[in-house]
Amino acid sequence: MSSDDKLYISYNCVHKLCQKAATEILSTIGKPDVIVAIGGGGFIPSRIIRTFLRQTGEKNIPIQAIGLSLYEDLGMGADAIGKEVIRTQWLDFGALAQHFDSLIGKNILIVDEVDDTRTTLHYALTELYQDIQENAEKLGKDMGNTKFSIFVVNNKLKPKRAELNKDLMNGGIYLSGEDVEDRWIAYPWESSDIDTHTELAIKQGNN
Repeated sequence: MSSDDKLYISYNCVHKLCQKAATEILSTIGKPDVIVAIGGGGFIPSRIIRTFLRQTGEKNIPIQAIGLSLYEDLGMGADAIGKEVIRTQWLDFGALAQHFDSLIGKNILIVDEVDDTRTTLHYALTELYQDIQENAEKLGKDMGNTKFSIFVVNNKLKPKRAELNKDLMNGGIYLSGEDVEDRWIAYPWESSDIDTHTELAIKQGNN
């Protein structure tokens, strides 16, 4: 794939999009209690947006990581999404309960770099909700105040293979830093030549 076919995004661009999103998050759902980063693309945006969500004198928002991989579904199952999502890393609810009083009733922000087919985001939201719900039932707690919001650096303007259940989000929001056309996106943390990458991003107006 030639450089002309890719959309280059600089670190500056990601930083500014996270800053803009943080302002909207704070004015709508308020400061999240925890950020769940979908690896590996969600790690760096999660760390950046946390900087802008944190108010002076407040503690840092905890960042938890989950790992998901997409595999082509060659069978008859896996529903209409068309790809199977596999957990490669997930939350340790036991450890969270010891150090954070679990995620029940928390304001949770899920972060990823791109919303492409929406398959991964659909899986993350659905599975996190179900796991927290099961944990709440075991403990005899009400998860009615548990809120899920989603931030992606870029949303590709294309038909999605899955939709997000707004009922599970419980008043949370979906937010993209910027909607973009359906092209291959080159992020700076994937680059082996950051100087050339940045030059191309500036040339495309993505700095």
